[in-house]
Amino acid sequence: MTINLEHYLILSVILFCFGIYGIITRKNAVMVLMGLELVLNSANINFVAFSRFGGLNIEGHVAAIFVIILAAAEAAVALAIILNIYQNYKHINVDEISNLKE
Repeated sequence: MTINLEHYLILSVILFCFGIYGIITRKNAVMVLMGLELVLNSANINFVAFSRFGGLNIEGHVAAIFVIILAAAEAAVALAIILNIYQNYKHINVDEISNLKE
C-alpha cells in the first residue's frame, strides 16, 4: 500500500478537528494554545503534501517553515501574556478574564 495525497489530507483533517475542538472546549489558556498549535501543524502537513504531490516543488516547504516560525513567535508572545494574566488574576481560565486593563 502506498501513501498518497488522500492519506495526508485525512491526517491533516483529523489534526485540524482535534485542534478546533481543543480551542473551543478548553478553558485553560495553555490548552487553547496547544489546540492552536495542532491547527498550525495541520496546515504544515497540507503545505508539504501539496508540495510533494501537487508539483509546487520548494514553495510548500518554504510556506511550512514560515508557519513554524510564526507558531514559535505566537507561542512566545502568548506565553508571556498568559504569565501576565496569571500574575494578575492567579489563574489562567480564559472564561473568567474580562479585561487586562488592571
